[in-house]
Amino acid sequence: MFRQMESAGLQDLHFWQDPDTGLQAIIAIHDTFRGPAIGGCRFINYPDSAAAITDAIRLARGMSYKAALAGLPHGGGKSVIIKPAGLYDRNQLMQSFGHFVDSLGGRYITAMDSGTQISDMDNIALNTRFVTCTRDMGDPSPSTAQGVFAGIRASVQFRFGTHDLHNVHIAIQGLGHVGYALAKLLHHAGARLTVTDIDAQKVARATAEFNATAVEADAIYDTAADIFCPCGLGAIINADTVKRLNCAIVAGSANNQLADDGQGDSLARRGILYAPDYLINAGGLIFVALQHARHHEQAIRLKVESIYDALLELYKHAEADHRPTNYIADLRAEAIIRQASMATHQAA
Repeated sequence: MFRQMESAGLQDLHFWQDPDTGLQAIIAIHDTFRGPAIGGCRFINYPDSAAAITDAIRLARGMSYKAALAGLPHGGGKSVIIKPAGLYDRNQLMQSFGHFVDSLGGRYITAMDSGTQISDMDNIALNTRFVTCTRDMGDPSPSTAQGVFAGIRASVQFRFGTHDLHNVHIAIQGLGHVGYALAKLLHHAGARLTVTDIDAQKVARATAEFNATAVEADAIYDTAADIFCPCGLGAIINADTVKRLNCAIVAGSANNQLADDGQGDSLARRGILYAPDYLINAGGLIFVALQHARHHEQAIRLKVESIYDALLELYKHAEADHRPTNYIADLRAEAIIRQASMATHQAA
């Protein structure tokens, strides 16, 4: 476990068990050099605790990089709640998790993620103030979608010389809160959509509302499109799927899209432009961080829209250096975190 933490550059790994509610939870804090760690809470099924730990560590690192490139005064963190096998009271479970978050004294601020919702954040908030996405703050999904939309426009501008999305063919994998909101934005911008999701009702709704074409889950990788847009779970671009992609651009909202960093090289060798996930999908983090700091809605929206310029500039840097885009993004994020770490140690 310590080797895993060291490899990811993780500062803290915290565990909490509450027999009264059945809560078993993990909080991973990647760094706090630029400010409190911030990141969502996942409430999904894991095959075992080792898988939950790996997920928390990997996602916390991604949140640090995301916060760094977004210019936010935060480090990265992530929490996971392992779904109890038997009966449980969800409200009590989340309230107990609130005690866990509060026990860290503000080193970690939690938020919504896969499997959690606004009512969960409200329950967590009963026992800690280090939480966002509560009912009075709102859902970050629309901001994530807005940021990805801006990033897609930047990607199309860089690759095709125009940010007009009319008749651009986009294959969307996943129609969850973010994926569906993004599909709506893309449809209104004139894009042609091909979609897939494990939920047949969401697919049926998208085909009716957006005139989208539906394909089976595995067929989305082979779909001939201008853009492959992963909006589900991570690690979907691997040694197998990268060979099957039939697109010019990969740009979507999913976290940790590359199964390993080498897939960024594979995409670059195939001439496929990759939008680094933690840059293009930072809109949700921007929303929760600035909402927690009580910024105005217009300021939040402008910050989310700045993803367009940030991504366009990164593409130009990667092209000039003849390096994969994920490599350049990692270098930049690591330099920002390292500089903050040095400043913290010098101040001490």
